Amino acid sequence: MLPSERYFGTFEAVFLFYGAMPTGISVSETGRIFVCFPKWGDDVQCTVAEIVRDTLQPYPSLEANVASPSTITTSFISVQSVVADGKGTLWVLDTGAPNFSEPIKGGAKLVAVDLHSNTIKRVYTFTENVVLPTTYLNDVRVDYRVGKAGYAYITDSSSRGPGAIIVVDLDTGSAWRRLNGAPSTSPDPYFLPKVEGKILMNRNPDGSTSPFRLASDGIAISPDGKTLYFCPLSSRQLYSISTEALRDQTIPDTNLQYHVQYWGEKGASDGMITDAKGNVYAGDYENNSIRKILPNGMIETIAHDPRILWPDTFSIGPDQCLYFIVNLLNRQARFHYGNDLRQKPYSLLRMQIAESPAPTL
Repeated sequence: MLPSERYFGTFEAVFLFYGAMPTGISVSETGRIFVCFPKWGDDVQCTVAEIVRDTLQPYPSLEANVASPSTITTSFISVQSVVADGKGTLWVLDTGAPNFSEPIKGGAKLVAVDLHSNTIKRVYTFTENVVLPTTYLNDVRVDYRVGKAGYAYITDSSSRGPGAIIVVDLDTGSAWRRLNGAPSTSPDPYFLPKVEGKILMNRNPDGSTSPFRLASDGIAISPDGKTLYFCPLSSRQLYSISTEALRDQTIPDTNLQYHVQYWGEKGASDGMITDAKGNVYAGDYENNSIRKILPNGMIETIAHDPRILWPDTFSIGPDQCLYFIVNLLNRQARFHYGNDLRQKPYSLLRMQIAESPAPTL
């Protein structure tokens, strides 16, 4: 028998998705599981859902998931990320941009949902100099240890404009762009992604092609809230920056790039998360793997399996398991001349890591 590739890592399926393709996952401090489904062309029944007794329930209600011209700022349009903060709030990041369109005015927003009452308690919308016509709000992390009500940090993973980190003062609601178009938040121009043995690129039904280019996407925050890790989707590099520098608007954006620390290659990642000890977990969608980056910069591969076919978002639950979405994103029609090659079910998997999530307070 000829030798074959070795696979390792023990994980289990938590939930299988036979409908729309999920991207975001978050597990609350009480073990509740929330998922989101951006409107990328699938038949999305609800863009935010909770897994309840092996079924998907619209969250926080069906009404909140039905957008209309009169409820643009208070209902969900196309949600890319959901993040439970460990303190009773689910943060919902609404791109306001179905099918990667220009964001609907007032539709791109960050929404705080009270997990005790299951009601929306605050909505943060953005000015036109923060959410640009090219902006795609991708992922968010919060920290309550600074400011009167804490801060949120959001990645703009634009495919046709500048990438950035958007900083939000959760007290005043004011927000500003940082590292706008900087090399660290931009696609690596020399990056050529290869998934399932083939080059990943945009392949249109008319036969035309273009490079796959997405800006800052993955984001994670250190347990003390002082360091923000981030990476462009179209890159294998990992970067970090002091959150204090991000918040300090007296530092010109042109100078802020000198505060960025380069950590080297970690593989090409979509989602990232940190645990309470400061380890960063990141997917490697080119190699069906999950990496663990230790605080000293050392990298371990903790799982490598053909079933980890495009690991998307990560979350660490109170059971000390790493939860992650696998959604075959690379098989979407836009990469295959209009032919959708995805095979259902998509999956929510988990593996025991014996570590707790990083605190936000």
